[in-house]
Amino acid sequence: MLFLVISTPRPERPTTLIDSRSRYWDWMRPLLNSGLARSVHARVGRGAVALFDVDSNTTLHRLMNEWSDIIPAHFEVYPLLDEDTAKAYLATQTPSTGDAR
Repeated sequence: MLFLVISTPRPERPTTLIDSRSRYWDWMRPLLNSGLARSVHARVGRGAVALFDVDSNTTLHRLMNEWSDIIPAHFEVYPLLDEDTAKAYLATQTPSTGDAR
């Protein structure tokens, strides 16, 4: 199950979070190595974007709680389909006969 997670940290001075930000990357490294996280990118200014490939919502919930323990943040979560799944779904659809505006 693919999820795009976008974090927006609490509005604190970035310099007060240097240690936490370093711990975040240390926490993320094994997730990237194992494939649980496919990619992660720092956002310009503050925050991060991660693409998780998890087996369940429970695993995603655990990861987001661990992340929030390191750097408290608001999270936006977007469930995604990979290309093959999206194409397979499209193949099952029938064209609409309605007005395509």
